[in-house]
Amino acid sequence: METQRVDDGIVAQFFEVLCSFLQRFLFWILSVGPIPVHISFIMDGNRRYEKTRKLEPGMGHRAGYISLMSLLKYCYQLGIKYATVYAFSIDNFKRRPEEVRILMELLQEKIESLLKAESIVHQYGIRVHFIGNLNLLDDSVRAAAEKAMLATASNNQAVLCVCIAYTSTDEIAHASTEASRNIYTEIQSRVTDAADDDDDLVKSGPQTQEHPAINSEDITKNMYMAVAPEPDIVLRSSGETRLSNFLLWQTSNSILYSPGALWPEVGLKHLVWAVLNFQRNYSYLQKIRKQT
Repeated sequence: METQRVDDGIVAQFFEVLCSFLQRFLFWILSVGPIPVHISFIMDGNRRYEKTRKLEPGMGHRAGYISLMSLLKYCYQLGIKYATVYAFSIDNFKRRPEEVRILMELLQEKIESLLKAESIVHQYGIRVHFIGNLNLLDDSVRAAAEKAMLATASNNQAVLCVCIAYTSTDEIAHASTEASRNIYTEIQSRVTDAADDDDDLVKSGPQTQEHPAINSEDITKNMYMAVAPEPDIVLRSSGETRLSNFLLWQTSNSILYSPGALWPEVGLKHLVWAVLNFQRNYSYLQKIRKQT
């Protein structure tokens, strides 16, 4: 019996080494072509996964978290610097209170786990940004998010953006408000300067004042997602092709890949297909981005 266990252990170790080698070889082949800078994930299908397997409440999302950590590891090993995940929409607050409570507890637990020494954050030098209207979160969840951002602020090898209490329309409204506030401040500054230099203005005669206006660049630089370039790939699981109010401003020139697998079932093969799809369309993407 003991000999059988040793043999099984050797076989398992052999297959682990073999799989690791094949993965590195696969990534080497992919790296011959262009590698995405930024990939974003819409994690769809956790609840359906939970229901079809008759799991306890919250277990579908826990399975989804395991898939997410695996995918992030593959992304950073492949050389994709930025990853963004749609973790919790503002619209999700409309779900049953018990479900929201379970999700908030899970979010806090997983955010706090990112700070552990053995976490993927420390392993790959990842800086974490929590993107969204964080004031909508429970105090404990918001505090955990702020602590994680502060603790990883000096990491510079890779970036993880976690969209939480987020919708794109809320982000655009926020950016518009900030841009308007900046324009107002600029106008007030001009008025003050004009009052101070009133004598000089009278002496120089009438002048035409150019009124500042908000443009798309003003909106873009005030976005929550200004910390990352626009995504090259949007991967949404469960076969859905809707963006569901996610990064609407940033994804007009992104590749959408929608495998039929539910989120907890998404793995390496889906990431590989997404990257291959990006590489196949790379020239076209570069062309339209230069035109915008």
